Amino acid sequence: MSESGIRLIVGLGNPGPDYAHTRHNAGFWLLDRLAASHQGQFRAESKFHGMLARITVAGQDLRLLKPTTYMNHSGRAVVAVARYFDVPVQQILVAYDELDLPAGRVKLKRGGGHAGHNGMRDTIAALGSPDFWRLRIGIDHPGHKDRVINYVLGRPSKEDAAAILDAIDDAERGVPELAAGKFQLAMNRLHSAMP
Repeated sequence: MSESGIRLIVGLGNPGPDYAHTRHNAGFWLLDRLAASHQGQFRAESKFHGMLARITVAGQDLRLLKPTTYMNHSGRAVVAVARYFDVPVQQILVAYDELDLPAGRVKLKRGGGHAGHNGMRDTIAALGSPDFWRLRIGIDHPGHKDRVINYVLGRPSKEDAAAILDAIDDAERGVPELAAGKFQLAMNRLHSAMP
């Protein structure tokens, strides 16, 4: 049985060329891939505090959002788009970098806390609910919490970058199922595709 599918995919990251290739921008990497695969064109939308694109996947209309507010204020963009297009919380998917997963792994889940991720903390607060879908893109952990900030704002090694992009490929293949509301199917496929 399928429920209402995803209508808005948000990628978390920081705007500008200085951040484009950093681990913290893994959410943006996924959205760039989706836009390229489905002829989507990102446009700056000041009223949404972000870059917005529209694509069609498996006959479903999807909006892609990359906030341009910097990570700590991501929620401002998410709530602006969700309200404008009347997208319920349960039809939002937020893709972001996850320290607690190795590079090359992705996990799909609905609801939960922010686990110290500032973009997620702000998004949950702005939406007033944690009940949206999350796509956690593994970037690995530097080993000590004192090294986290420089680590997430740094570029991954060539090997890690390749692993993260492979995981993003796997995630992209699950988007038609997510758009159709076949969440369990997408979850099973994603989680079994992992090494």
